[in-house]
Amino acid sequence: MTANPIRVMIVDDSAVVRGAIGRMLDAAGDIKVVTTATNGQQALEALRHTVVDLVLLDVEMPVMDGISVLPVILERYPAVRVVMQSSLTQEGAAITMQALSLGAADFIAKPTAKGAAGLVTMEHDVIAKVRAIGRATPRKPPTKPSGASPSLVPAPTRARSIIGGEASEPRIFAIASSTGGPNALAELLSHLPKEVGIPIVITQHMPPVFTGLLAQRLARDCGRACVEATQGMPLLAGRVHIAPGDFHMLVATHEGAPFLRLTQTDPENHCRPAADPMLRSVASVYGAGALVAVLTGMGDDGRRGCEVIRERGGRVIAQDEATSVVWGMPGAVVNAGLADLVLPIGQIAAKVGSLCGATV
Repeated sequence: MTANPIRVMIVDDSAVVRGAIGRMLDAAGDIKVVTTATNGQQALEALRHTVVDLVLLDVEMPVMDGISVLPVILERYPAVRVVMQSSLTQEGAAITMQALSLGAADFIAKPTAKGAAGLVTMEHDVIAKVRAIGRATPRKPPTKPSGASPSLVPAPTRARSIIGGEASEPRIFAIASSTGGPNALAELLSHLPKEVGIPIVITQHMPPVFTGLLAQRLARDCGRACVEATQGMPLLAGRVHIAPGDFHMLVATHEGAPFLRLTQTDPENHCRPAADPMLRSVASVYGAGALVAVLTGMGDDGRRGCEVIRERGGRVIAQDEATSVVWGMPGAVVNAGLADLVLPIGQIAAKVGSLCGATV
């Protein structure tokens, strides 16, 4: 056990699940399960007496369920991160999307197999997310757009400025996101000027069912046409296209008309969909007309794709660390010197609008 382990609370009414997840987390060496609870009411009582960095919270529990207790935990203990435990059903996904909109940092998929046997398949995901989210700096409130020019965060010396007029006007806006992404996407797209009429493509790390619900949420909350991509779907100006779970989404052309191609080639960066294949295809089709935003997320998916974007003359904006739930993906881009700008999530929409010639 390390000197400063990540302190975890497991809240689940199943003793089998609590025991199995507890053993796998304690065996990781840098994570310690400090307390458990069988429902939301017990969790609140335990939090009064125990210092916790991260709560693994089940949705369906007696007395007080996960959705009921989540906002209470976040209000009383703002430094505590909450990761939901979700089933991969339509109902489970819908409840989890609600939890993410309420402020949960991410979710893990509960095993479909009964008992502890199914937990083996989720071990890598659980440990990786607990490490990334539990170690992350608590997120600051988003910076609201204002009339003043956004402050620019200096990027490493390999980065170049996009303030000048040398680069061409963007013809596509590609976004990569993961942990914390749904709320970041909602904030960015809801503030994006209506005049931005170029196609928007998004790879958000999510399994099937969840990506369709994400498209519905963004369409409802952001006032833009937003769809889960299908094979051969035309890429339309002004529409938001979401990569479906378990498929890489690529941009291609036929007789000059852009469309979307879905593939189930091997996962990249342990992900499918992954941002790297999408960004490579965007660079191939749009070259210097590509504009990319890499938002909050664990891992480094998107970094290699941004290398190709930059090689073809495209431009890259990275979300800053202060407003990211986890600064893995944008941090990897920044540290590689691939970010033209590093901005709070609340300032990215205005910058994209200005690059596209919109009035902001």
